[in-house]
Amino acid sequence: MRVLVVVALPQGQDVIPVEVEDGASIAAALAASGVARRHPGVALDRVGIWGRRREPDFVLRDGDRVEVYRPVRADAKAMRRARAGLRTSTRSRSGP
Repeated sequence: MRVLVVVALPQGQDVIPVEVEDGASIAAALAASGVARRHPGVALDRVGIWGRRREPDFVLRDGDRVEVYRPVRADAKAMRRARAGLRTSTRSRSGP
């Protein structure tokens, strides 16, 4: 069966088509693609299929897109709070 292994990189993505046997896992597809050799600094512990996180032993189906995700550098909620800051209200509290 044919699957795609996609690695998220800061400058874009690397798409690697791979042929694996039926019943292969995500780990088998990653090994067959040679991602570790092509991108030695990429951690293979955050992976998923079509945008959903999955474990490396998850069984693939024909046409799946195996995605290797980069680590999150900042918490989205914390970033929004920092941008918003603590602003004082311009509305009066004692009347209209």
